[in-house]
Formats: sequence, structure tokens, C-alpha cells
Amino acid sequence: MTMRPERIVVVGNGIAGLTAADSLRAAGFDGDLTIVGDEQHSPYSRPALSKAALLDAEDMTSHRLPSASHEARELLGAKAIRLNVDSKTVMLDDGSSLPYDGVVIASGSRARRLGNGDAIADENQLTLRSIEDALELRRRLADRPAVVVVGGGALGMEIAFGCLSTGCEVTLVSNHRPMVQQLGPYLSGVFLAAARSHGLKLAPSQAVCLRNMDGHSLVELADGSTLAAELLVSAVGDIPNTEWLSDSGLLTGNRLEVDSRGRLRPEIVAAGDVAAFPTARGIRRIPLWTSAIEQSKAAALALLRGDEAPELDFRPYFWTEQFGLSLKASGFLPLAGDPEFLEGGPGSGPALMRWTHDDASGTAVALNYRIPVPKLRRLGNPSPALLM
Repeated sequence: MTMRPERIVVVGNGIAGLTAADSLRAAGFDGDLTIVGDEQHSPYSRPALSKAALLDAEDMTSHRLPSASHEARELLGAKAIRLNVDSKTVMLDDGSSLPYDGVVIASGSRARRLGNGDAIADENQLTLRSIEDALELRRRLADRPAVVVVGGGALGMEIAFGCLSTGCEVTLVSNHRPMVQQLGPYLSGVFLAAARSHGLKLAPSQAVCLRNMDGHSLVELADGSTLAAELLVSAVGDIPNTEWLSDSGLLTGNRLEVDSRGRLRPEIVAAGDVAAFPTARGIRRIPLWTSAIEQSKAAALALLRGDEAPELDFRPYFWTEQFGLSLKASGFLPLAGDPEFLEGGPGSGPALMRWTHDDASGTAVALNYRIPVPKLRRLGNPSPALLM
């Protein structure tokens, strides 16, 4: 029988930590609940930062979430630096420690940066991971700089679209055809055509390194050519925040691998971008919004009920909005071959498509070709008060 915890510490105040805390309360946990968050403000929608929030006018509100219902003690601006599994304590960067009977690791991930070894160029390189990042990007876009976006995944393409919508000239640098690794060749072709029709330029080859030139970033490409950027934004993936767990004994080959209920030990669970979990395609880290939510719900119940808690029944869901297209996909990605059209057809919208995989599972995709595209606008500089 699982010993019911009386003190639970949640490390991370993003959507995974928020969902875990709310789920614990919903499941009947009425003990001491503490959330440690290294940001100074309440949880918000990170996906919105590269979608609606980047295109909001002066009132940037699309990232806001409803108020939390968990009534936990929130330690904002605090950072966990060590987890001692023997003494059952979480140590913080101010020298204090939090004892626990149960702990939820939801420390998330951070933006990966384009490696270059040039400190000055690195300072000129923006990423889009936090509200502060979004505010800085909006501030810089107000002057209509020539923008280079490095990264052809969904985030890079959404950022490129947002920059184009403010009237900037934008060049995208990608190791592969944009979106092909996320969606597969057919849908990648659809998005690439839409992006080009909106004026997106594509670099001739992938980025090799980054250096500074007269205060601007210079991107060196594999074919020997270079791109000068008045504004450089990199969207080249993320790095899970596991360093604070280095001596905890919980890592497997530098990965935080959980079981089908999100457990590392009976009293320790993990969820969200930081965790790799079992899926039908193997143990994977899937840093998506809905993935974090589903993992956190399962992990919270496992912390309270142990083996009596249901296993995670993960069903991938992905969405993106860019270049006049809105896509929602349910099922594993990327997709091989051409789709079966259930509704609509190529080049018209809305369309409902289906792909059937070799293991007989399927992926459904709803694609709308005619969502409204924002008119070119001059972004205002939102007040820091918007950080909540």
C-alpha cells in the first residue's frame, strides 16, 4: 500500500508544475504543497509567445492563463540546485532547503543556442522561451530590422511569420526543408509554399557558426556564404534542465527516464519537457504543451496512489499557426507519403486528412488554408507590468 505523502514539493512552475499541483488537489491531496519556480511570475502559455502573443498589438495578453486553483505556497524567483534523495530535501539557491515526502520534477527545459564561441555574437542572438524573450523580441522588431531566423521547425517558422507580419525582411536558415522533420514531406511542402508566398527567404544551406561583425551577427553557412543579420533569432531546439539532478542518482545516461506512470522512485515523479517517458515509439522526450499536461496528470496520481494509478495513455497532439495556415494533428509525426483526404482537398480549406502507419495506427490532420493573416503593424512595447 502506498504511503500517502503529507509534504509535496513541485520543482517548476510552468504548465507541467501547474497541472501537477492542480491534479494533486483534485485527487484529494490536502497536505503541504510548495511550488518552486525560477521565474518571477505566474505560469503562462509558452506556445502563445510565438503565435498570438508575438502578433498582439500593444496589449500583449494572449499568453495569460486562468488563475491557479491549487492554493500552494509559491516560491517565485527561486531555483532548485540539488535534490538529496537520502535526506528527502530540495536545496535552493538561497541556501535554504525544503523537506518532502513526495516531489514532482517539472523543471522544464531552456532554449538551445547556436554555438559559435563568439561572446559578442552570442549576446546579439535572441531566443524565444520566456515572456522576457518575447518582450525583447517585440522591442527589437519595432525598428523593422533585417531578421535571420535559424531553425526550420515549428517554432522557427512561427517566429519567422511573426517577424514578417511586422514588416521585416526575414531569411530562414534550416538544416532541412522547413517543417519536414516535424511533419514529413507532404505537409512540409504545403507550409513551405505558403511561407514563400508571404515573402519568406530561405538561406541556400545550413548554418555552421556565428560571429560578430561591426556589432551585427554574421551567420556563416555550410556553402561558404554568409548572412548579415541586424536581428538574429535562433530556434534550434531545447535542453532539459537536469543539471541540478547530476548527483541524485536519478539520471540514466544524462536523461531523466520515467516509467509509464511518470515515476523515478515511489516518492519522486517527473513530467514535462524535462522527462523522457514510454510511448508506442519508444522512450522519448516530447517537449509539447499537451504532452506536459498529460504527463503531469498521470505523475500526480502516481505520487498519491502508486500502482493503483492509471498508466499514461499518451496520444500525441500538435498544432501550429503560421503563414495563413492552421494545422492540428492527432497522432504520431512525422508522416510519410501522401494523405487520404476525408474532407476537402489539396490547396483548399478546411481539409481533413489521414495517414495510416506501418503499425496500423493512424494520424489525423485538420488543415485550414484560409485563416486570417494579421496586417502589417508597428508593434508597441508592452509594459513590464504584463509579466504578472
